[in-house]
Amino acid sequence: MAKVLPAALLFYLWNLLLRSSCTSGLGINELLYFRVISPEEIGYIFSAAPAKDFGGAFVSSYDEIFLVPAEPADGCTDLEDTEMIQGQVILVERGGCSFVQKARNVEEAGGKAVLIADNAVDNDSQYLDMVTDGSTAKPSIPALFLLGRDGMMIRRTLQRQALPWAVISIPVNVSSLASFPLKQPPWTLW
Repeated sequence: MAKVLPAALLFYLWNLLLRSSCTSGLGINELLYFRVISPEEIGYIFSAAPAKDFGGAFVSSYDEIFLVPAEPADGCTDLEDTEMIQGQVILVERGGCSFVQKARNVEEAGGKAVLIADNAVDNDSQYLDMVTDGSTAKPSIPALFLLGRDGMMIRRTLQRQALPWAVISIPVNVSSLASFPLKQPPWTLW
């Protein structure tokens, strides 16, 4: 009689298999997960890759925190609306300046963490290794790389619904969730 593998183990093996095809050397244990609570249209669990040699780790878990799109979107200059940014997770787009500069600008504006979405909006599987730019002043907030398609879908949904932010839970321990149905973005292969 065949043994049935526990759901968490099946989920782990499935993710390991899918991630082995990525150009980055990231494994499932090196990704961080967050869940969009609101708006429901994008109420999925997303994965992001932490920066390699700068930024901090999440020392707290946030069951409900705002994910605020940056203005300007690339986060390369002083951010607007710093009152809304205070204590929140900020979504910026890749390009225009270094990852470190973006994270530093978010930290200086009072953000708790930064999600840097790839500017290649068709990227739904390739994580980049975010590394330091050689500057000595490194940000201490968590900095995560988000797939381009995920970032674009989040930003587009917020714009379409005229919402200033999404409500997220970060980090999410996916191994503690029931593996099916695990609500993943339908446009992204895990």
